[in-house]
Amino acid sequence: MVPIRTFSDWEDVGPGFMEMDIVVHCGTKTVGTFLHSLVLTDVASGWTECLAIPVREQTLIVEAITGMRRRLPFPLLGLDTDNDSAFMNDTLWDYCQKQGIVFARSRAYRKNDNAWVEQKNGAVVRKLIGYGRLEGLSETAALRRLYEASRLYINFFQPSFKLKSKTREGARVHKKYELPEAPYRRLLLRDDTSPEIKEALERQMETLDPVLLLKSIREAQDMLMALSKDRTPETAAPDASTFVKSLATAWRSGEVRPTHRQDVRPGQRWRTRPDPFAAVWPVLLGWLEERPDMEAKAMLKRLQASGFGEFPDGQLRTLQRRVRGWRKQIVRQLVYGTEPPSTQKIDNYSVVGNYDDTRNREYSGSPHFLGKLVVLLGDY
Repeated sequence: MVPIRTFSDWEDVGPGFMEMDIVVHCGTKTVGTFLHSLVLTDVASGWTECLAIPVREQTLIVEAITGMRRRLPFPLLGLDTDNDSAFMNDTLWDYCQKQGIVFARSRAYRKNDNAWVEQKNGAVVRKLIGYGRLEGLSETAALRRLYEASRLYINFFQPSFKLKSKTREGARVHKKYELPEAPYRRLLLRDDTSPEIKEALERQMETLDPVLLLKSIREAQDMLMALSKDRTPETAAPDASTFVKSLATAWRSGEVRPTHRQDVRPGQRWRTRPDPFAAVWPVLLGWLEERPDMEAKAMLKRLQASGFGEFPDGQLRTLQRRVRGWRKQIVRQLVYGTEPPSTQKIDNYSVVGNYDDTRNREYSGSPHFLGKLVVLLGDY
């Protein structure tokens, strides 16, 4: 009953023909109930709408489409989905027949047939939210609030490329793209967009502020992150001027996607256990001084046989990092002529060997030592 439409059947379509897909927010397990995002993308303009639904149910999908149609700047003329049972059912089929919407589907296991919406699943949904698990009505409301702010920012202020043509010459494929434009601009530039739609879009554009929209997106992301981690959301949000000033240092907060942020414990450092080679590092430096090309594995075996302590085989990786860091310092000395410090950081491991200035001068002034080290440059 539902005809098949492939990726090559979208030539010269006007606004209103949209692809639809579902993104699940189940985390690493599909057990139990979790949130879903219903994503619709207009093929002609790239206009994207995302809606949060608490469960996967065909009646909720129809209700979400009905509410979304009131916000679209153009009439909904067609829907193209995959073969998911949430779409292939009598409820959605009867709805499209009554509303005069062309209903089509892709081929089974051919995601390229829905390439436009599949691209937005990653560029919009996963970029904003991530891959963590979301569940419950409170998180559904927070996700809906996030989509309310992001839809205006993405459709009015976020430009994207659109494929113009693709030609194949043997095994090489040549692609040409149109100039990047926001979906709002693409609708204004199209001749098949009615003057009423263009006028309504321009009026709406005049009322929007991208900074305030971005601020609303960040607040909704923080709310969603707090709810997903069973915390109480912060009620006091910064004003617009404070938010603008914080954009210069926003990168320090880490991942923007709320479900990807990791909690950093106060006072936590990179290393979480004592360095097992701190006490014997001066001895290891002497061995490296004699044989700069000595491998870390041979050094560990020599340590185990020398009686300096217990060094299990599982510490080989730690020793390899130390030796690699030491070689970086020596290579930097050869290239730039810098003196290696007596206390230094090697790959986030503190080197506490208290060798004196005579050893430092031996590093920088011994031609025999540096001559043996030249063999390391090729491997490094």
